[in-house]
Amino acid sequence: MDSSLVPITRELALWLLTLETVHGPLNISVQDVLRDHPEFDYKELVLSGHPGLKRLSFWTQDMCFKNPNLFDFVITLGGDGTVLFTSWLFQNIVPPVLSIGLGSLGFMTEYSYEDRKDVIKDVLDNGISCALRMRFSCTVFRSYDDGKVKKGYNDLQKEIEAGALSGGIFRTHKIAESFCILNDVVVDRGPNPTITTTELYGDFKFLTSMEADGVVISTPSGSTAYSLSAGGSLVHPDIPAILISPICPHTLSFRPIVLPDSLIIRVGVPYDARSSAWCSFDGKSRVELQKGDFLTITASRYPFPKVTNGRSNTSWFERLSNTLHWNERKRQKPFEPMTK
Repeated sequence: MDSSLVPITRELALWLLTLETVHGPLNISVQDVLRDHPEFDYKELVLSGHPGLKRLSFWTQDMCFKNPNLFDFVITLGGDGTVLFTSWLFQNIVPPVLSIGLGSLGFMTEYSYEDRKDVIKDVLDNGISCALRMRFSCTVFRSYDDGKVKKGYNDLQKEIEAGALSGGIFRTHKIAESFCILNDVVVDRGPNPTITTTELYGDFKFLTSMEADGVVISTPSGSTAYSLSAGGSLVHPDIPAILISPICPHTLSFRPIVLPDSLIIRVGVPYDARSSAWCSFDGKSRVELQKGDFLTITASRYPFPKVTNGRSNTSWFERLSNTLHWNERKRQKPFEPMTK
C-alpha cells in the first residue's frame, strides 16, 4: 500500500462514519493492514472514544474471497492497479465498486478525489448506475496418465479435440487451479532464453501454433494495458470481446485478432515443445505450464460492476486522450487563398 494513501483513507473513513442515510448510519470496513499502521493511528481512535468506532472494522482478503456478500459497496482510493486488486479479492461475486482516482493513468477511475464527498453523497441518496465490465475465468489443466490412456499418447491437439466428444471432460487432464481476472492473462516464455511454442484453440478446434515470446489474451478493459503494448487494438469496454495479441511473434503474418466472448479459448504447450511456458493473471500468481498442460479462458459469470457517472460511452475517449494522448497531432495548415 502507498503510505501517502493512509491518511486519506483515515479521513474518508471517519467522514463516512458521520453520515446519516435513509437506512441509518454506515458500517465501514478498511483494509486490515491499517489496524497497526502508525499513520492510521487506530489506537488514538480507541483512546479518544470516537463515537462511530463500533461501526469501524477491518476486512481481510479471506473475508472478500469467502464472504463477498458481507459488503454492499466498495470504494477504492488509488489507480487502475487498485481496481485490479479489488477484482482479484472478489473471485466470484463482486459488490458495486466506486473508484476514486489517485493514481497515474486512471482508465478505470473516472471520479476525482476532489469530488469524492459529493459523489458519495449522491450515490447514497439517489442510488447507483453500474457498467458490468467483462472478466475472464481462467483454468489451468495439468496433463496426467490415469492408466486408461495408451502409453505414449502424446498429442495435445487430439487430447483437446477428444474433450468435445465427452462434454468438455478431459480424461488426460485434471484441473489444477482457477482464477477470475479483469484485465488479461499473459502466456510467455518466462525465464527461458528462447521463444516458446504454444498452441491456440477456439472451443475444441486447433487454430494455430504460436512461435513467439508469448501471447496476451485480454478483456476489453485490458485493451489499454499489456495488450496495447503488444500492438493489440483498443476496444471499448462495453463491447463483449476477447482480444488475442501475440508478443514478438517470429512470423510476419500473426496479427492481433478480436473474437466473440462466446468462444472458449485454450492455450496449450505441446508435448514436443522445447521448453515450458509461464502464465500470469492480472500480473499476479505466476504459474508454469509444463509440456502437455493447457489453459482455458472463458467469459466469467461474475462481471465487475463498476459505478459510472452516466457518461461511460464518451468518458472512455476522454481518458484515452488525457492519459495516452490518443491521436494527438499538430493540425495541418489550410491553404492560403491566392491573390490576383
